Amino acid sequence: MIRVSKQVKAGKVLIGGDAPVSIQSMLSRPAADVEGNIRQALDLEKAGCEIVRVAIPDMDAVRLVDAIKSQIQIPLVADIHFDYRLALECVAAGIDKVRINPGNIGDKSRVRAVVKACKSKNIPIRIGVNSGSLEKELLEKYGAPTAEALVESAMRHVSLLEKNDFDDIVISIKSSDVKTMVDAYRLASQR
Repeated sequence: MIRVSKQVKAGKVLIGGDAPVSIQSMLSRPAADVEGNIRQALDLEKAGCEIVRVAIPDMDAVRLVDAIKSQIQIPLVADIHFDYRLALECVAAGIDKVRINPGNIGDKSRVRAVVKACKSKNIPIRIGVNSGSLEKELLEKYGAPTAEALVESAMRHVSLLEKNDFDDIVISIKSSDVKTMVDAYRLASQR
């Protein structure tokens, strides 16, 4: 049985629903190396990458959004950690998708601000859950980064966005243990 998920759009690329799985990669150059990031993004695009993600560690890095987007034809995703203002600036700069962990960007008003900005520009939010950075209380509850713990974390974050009337959500669950990751995706699909 095939389960069809909600479809969202990052730039011109459809994600979910009956869309094919997109090839995505992340840039690995330091944020200060603007030209290196542009070259790497162009190389990835030429190699068949359909979505590219860039880390935005500080306000100076926001300049990467326009610099890269002006050179590539594929969607660009801003990878945001901790500082919700970086997400707001990337949305203003024209990013195609935002990757956040709603649990680590601060209180509900900050999550609400990111949701409002993304919603106003039809920008999906990718929730990233990783077995290496699972919440302490979930590690204590489950004893390890199990599939159940990963899914509970993801669903908590989805709930934060849905409480703000936002549902253009992409869920990413990662684990270095392949079986755990597959089990987590199967469990998330059921929920």
